[in-house]
Amino acid sequence: MNRTAVINVVGLSESLLGPRTPQINKFRGQGALRRIEPAFPAVTCTAQSNYLTGQLPAQHGIVGNGWYHRELAEVQFWKQSNHLVAGRKIWDVLRETNPQFTCAKLFWWYNMYSRADWSITPRPMYPADGRKLFDVYAWPFSIREVIKRELGVFPFPAFWGPAAGVDSSQFAADAVSKWIAESARWIEHKYSPTLSLIYLPHLDYNLQRLGPKHATIADDLRRIDEIVGSLIDFFTRQSVAVVLLSEYGISAVDTPVHLNRVFRERGWLTVKEEIGHELLDAGASRAFAVADHQVAHIYLNDPTIEGEVRALVESQTGVAEVWGAEEKRAQGLDHVRSGDLIAVAKDNAWFTYYYWLDDARAPDFARTVDIHRKPGYDPVELFLDPGLPFAKGRIAWRLLQKKLGFRMLMDVIPLDASLVKGSHGRRPSNVQEWPVLIAGQGAELPERPLKSTEVFGVLCRQVT
Repeated sequence: MNRTAVINVVGLSESLLGPRTPQINKFRGQGALRRIEPAFPAVTCTAQSNYLTGQLPAQHGIVGNGWYHRELAEVQFWKQSNHLVAGRKIWDVLRETNPQFTCAKLFWWYNMYSRADWSITPRPMYPADGRKLFDVYAWPFSIREVIKRELGVFPFPAFWGPAAGVDSSQFAADAVSKWIAESARWIEHKYSPTLSLIYLPHLDYNLQRLGPKHATIADDLRRIDEIVGSLIDFFTRQSVAVVLLSEYGISAVDTPVHLNRVFRERGWLTVKEEIGHELLDAGASRAFAVADHQVAHIYLNDPTIEGEVRALVESQTGVAEVWGAEEKRAQGLDHVRSGDLIAVAKDNAWFTYYYWLDDARAPDFARTVDIHRKPGYDPVELFLDPGLPFAKGRIAWRLLQKKLGFRMLMDVIPLDASLVKGSHGRRPSNVQEWPVLIAGQGAELPERPLKSTEVFGVLCRQVT
């Protein structure tokens, strides 16, 4: 078997390659680049599941980064058990080919309880007193404390939120991707896996926060190019082949679409008041949307209004298409977890989860980084509220309260969706914004863009 490292450079597309990416350009020149026809939806969990199973969401079940669990009547995002992904994964298939095959899975999603031999993934601890303690989950358990001792504690606050992708007094802008790259070297030195899956998220932050055309993206490209180039050199010295790929490209956006507010105004969406805040009551709603970047799954507890809902959504500014059962089958998205309708944004638009009509009534978690309580994806978590006086002082005070053992709310996130300048999820009209796969010399690649499910075969052939 050919030992291989797959480096997932999140957000990388041809549109970003140029003078700021000399190391990636060099690697491309020595091998071949193919665009990947984006997974649908083009989001982390679906794209990775397509790549690692060779199947579509209709088979593996990962219809987005989250969905409405009909039996629980709850929206859940960013769950981590690999048991959610149906079908055989690449490590299962390759281990059948050669029982000596081993796999390391470093920060790719659905990392817990897979059959990969070694894994590391972000995983806070939640003690019973209400605290949240940043940490990672690792398998085998024994490597967690050893790697933290040798590499330092994982810079969790910079993995997502206002501190992600920006220089601060605590972390460098690229601290997370550098730590993950170091963890890949650590695993290679100690265990020499046959296949290493490595996730580098640095580009993702400012491409969403500022948009792909912002001047500072040049510095982000320079930083990720240095990290990737160093990893390529390292693995080459170890006689490990390298494949670069990405999950999606990011398009400039300027139009947030608030479907749940529209549904509420029609009387279809139900909220309940709890301690002065409004919470979405999904189970009691006739219709509601689970927003996931440029795609929204629309669930109908009252199927008699499907026609009305579809017509209303189609009429909204920023909506390109609405899919029903027939279109879902054609797109490989006909799974019980999918919405009854699927809304697709235009290239310049994206969907919010917002459902309140008065910011004073927004739920308390709306102004925090809380990826699990929010019934949809919220890229506004990348911002500090520009209208909040002394925001950094407020953060310091909250951290002191936390250190002293007091309950506190890190309520520093704005409620202004217009701040977001980049998004993904649909298939961009500009193919230069599609994700890419770059393989070294001699790789077997077709002379056309790859389907997202074909990445599985490319990686299998690379290893075998």
